[in-house]
Amino acid sequence: MQKIFQTNAELKDWLSEQNSAIIFIPTMGGLHLGHQYLIEKAKERKTKKNQIILVSIFVNPLQFGKDEDFKKYPRNIKKDAELAFNAGADAIWAPDYFEVFPGGENSHFKIKVPQTLQNQLCGAERAGHFDGVATVIIRLIRIIRPEKIILGEKDWQQLIIIRKLFQELSIPIQIESYSTQRDQSGFAYSSRNSYLSNSERVNAKSLPHALKEAKIEFDKEKAINLAKIASRLKENNLKIEYLKIVDPFSLKETENINGLCLLAAAVKCGSTRLIDHTFLMQRKPIIAIDGPAGAGKSTVTQAFAKKLGLIYLDTGAMYRAVTWLIISNSIDLNDQAKIKNILKDSELEFKNSSFFEQKIFINNIDVSEKIRSPQVTSMVSEIAKQQFVRELLTRKQQVIGNNGGLVAEGRDIGTAVFPDADVKIFLTASPTERAKRRAIDLKKRGYEFSSIEDLEQEIKERDKKDSERTIAPLKKAQDAIELVTDGMNIEDVLKELVYIFRSKIPEEVWPTPNL
Repeated sequence: MQKIFQTNAELKDWLSEQNSAIIFIPTMGGLHLGHQYLIEKAKERKTKKNQIILVSIFVNPLQFGKDEDFKKYPRNIKKDAELAFNAGADAIWAPDYFEVFPGGENSHFKIKVPQTLQNQLCGAERAGHFDGVATVIIRLIRIIRPEKIILGEKDWQQLIIIRKLFQELSIPIQIESYSTQRDQSGFAYSSRNSYLSNSERVNAKSLPHALKEAKIEFDKEKAINLAKIASRLKENNLKIEYLKIVDPFSLKETENINGLCLLAAAVKCGSTRLIDHTFLMQRKPIIAIDGPAGAGKSTVTQAFAKKLGLIYLDTGAMYRAVTWLIISNSIDLNDQAKIKNILKDSELEFKNSSFFEQKIFINNIDVSEKIRSPQVTSMVSEIAKQQFVRELLTRKQQVIGNNGGLVAEGRDIGTAVFPDADVKIFLTASPTERAKRRAIDLKKRGYEFSSIEDLEQEIKERDKKDSERTIAPLKKAQDAIELVTDGMNIEDVLKELVYIFRSKIPEEVWPTPNL
């Protein structure tokens, strides 16, 4: 099946015969083991029998400056094809300039990248470079119309710009990204490495080594010494173009390195320009999943945490456990003195018999099933809105999350409990959909209910209570991504959650799970 196409007509004829969804990997050729990794990951991520992996090889003149290396850029289609096909590509598209830009570049619209993104890092020294990148990616996807694009994280600024471009133009193509690949010495693979002499390569390796050492020191001391890194690079005859700590999404310099940050550098080694980076993060990632009752948060969040290898924190179960304790001791819901008295010395903990069987205990009593009763469900909102209860459980949740590495779900995780969470998702569904799910759950647990219509009305009333309460009301965090799950099964929701996670957390920071 492996094919190489040079014209759009040949490619389109073949694609029409395949009737396949396309996983697209755009390259400029000069393929190396970093590209091989992207192709192999694309092969792993095939989820449909009719998906094909298409690699393009096109040296785009629009992204080269006047005195840059367009003419000498590595071009060896035979060598590139061998690597791509061995890695799992189904076809290669290697068009010439006029196949991509019929009539020349001046016959087509051009994309202008916002100055806030263009003027940072590489763009500050390469005027118009990212305009050329954005323009050609739009041309390529208009011709190919892929379902998914695979990009490398080595060119981080390029990745961020393309993501933003697709978002603003509402282009319904998923972008998946994968980490920088390195040789045994830690040197990042790049098509331009072929320009380096043996002695230059020795000097160039000081770039990744300096960044790696800085990250090790940061993990110990939580501080970065840019002057020390710069000195190390200069000692090895590297001319620094930039060496900065930036926000990984705005690309602007930052001194606040409490969250995810990017330590990025560009240097000249002889006449060769090299870029590299490392991510800085003071703790493991925290994912906050909020949403109304009955949206399926517990089930999907538990599976999501397992898939990512993170701790699952069911904050809703904590409120339910407290509610059960109050009910079982026949305490009036409005008697705050008695509620405080019984809760102040209570022990609340989660235990896992297996990953999918997380149980909650209060005062050493397993209440995992008891807290799902209709009686607890009907009263938990009244308990959850009480300030003492809220403050007590929020503190417990924040202690659990001190080191990160968890997926927490509830009503106010992204707004009150973990406002600095790295990923915030608002998971919801229509009241009708949630009532149907609630009915299935109640039947499974052996509880009776009057009708789905009554369940729907109860859900609407609880939404109103949760959203109107004075303390920690249910609301979508300003920076949360909303996911409406009507008509989706668990696997569908998981795929969307993983995609959202990967758009916020680089693979270098937390490896991509296999779906």
